Amino acid sequence: MLKPRVKLIGYTPEPDKLVSAAARLCYSRVGAEDILDGLSQDKVDRFLNLLIEMGHQSPIEHASFTFAVEGVSRVLTHQLVRHRIASYSQQSQRYVRLDQFEYIIPHHIDGNPEARELFKKAMEEDQRYYNELVDMLYKQHYETLKKEGGRDEKAIHQAAEKMAIEDARYVFPNACETKIIFTMNARALYNFFRLRCCNRAQWEIRQLAEEMLRQVRRAAPILFKNAGPGCLTGPCPEGKMTCGQTSEVRDKYRRNCQ
Repeated sequence: MLKPRVKLIGYTPEPDKLVSAAARLCYSRVGAEDILDGLSQDKVDRFLNLLIEMGHQSPIEHASFTFAVEGVSRVLTHQLVRHRIASYSQQSQRYVRLDQFEYIIPHHIDGNPEARELFKKAMEEDQRYYNELVDMLYKQHYETLKKEGGRDEKAIHQAAEKMAIEDARYVFPNACETKIIFTMNARALYNFFRLRCCNRAQWEIRQLAEEMLRQVRRAAPILFKNAGPGCLTGPCPEGKMTCGQTSEVRDKYRRNCQ
């Protein structure tokens, strides 16, 4: 079974220092040209700790983090792109022909032999239907384009294949594996972690969020020290829908997300 692969591939240099400088400007007479002067690591740590404890989040928007992710399903990315304050670049099924698509098997299906076999059969049939549709539509578009003229053989082939896979992709399931690169600022990430690290979040995107949190905490430990599900620093925001495991969740994030 495919497992998600997550890598923090880039982020604002010295994010803790930059956020501290931005926040310092809000509370100081110092000019913009001198805002970084005298910001020793000790001062950055003290100022940023105070900022995070106060919950003053607008300065943290100045720090951005970029992730490369693969081995995840379209189910996950349909949820991910609902986080609007972000930039996304996803592998296109319109331009990339998937001669053998990979897929994600949910845990409960993977753990049930009968369900797993049925699931795999459905994936194999989807691939077969896709291949048949691509071949069928390719021939149709190829003949049409050839009659129209005005293109060489290579251009006709490329256009016909692109038109074929553009429609054939509709048979692919939500389980289809995809790859995506996305960038969020620190404030958007706090919101993402608050929602997606929650026990009530869908299992696949929660798995992604937990790994993302581990990686950004290594890059900016003070900046993200209070990041996590909503119950990490206050009462559970889910009300009657709570998982009822607030103390266990807090312990998990304080132990394992370092």
